Amino acid sequence: MAYVISDACISCGACAAGCPCDAIFEGAERYEIDAEKCCDCGACAAGCPVEAISAE
Repeated sequence: MAYVISDACISCGACAAGCPCDAIFEGAERYEIDAEKCCDCGACAAGCPVEAISAE
């Protein structure tokens, strides 16, 4: 089950920097997670300062 980024995202990039799978990219309004690349490790959620990332 892949992780998702909510509207609470402040586009700080902390999640992308901490993703070992290179599954996170900057979208038009916020960062997004490519579900096919996501390895479900949770590193992105742990590194998010506003808790905008959760398991789907």
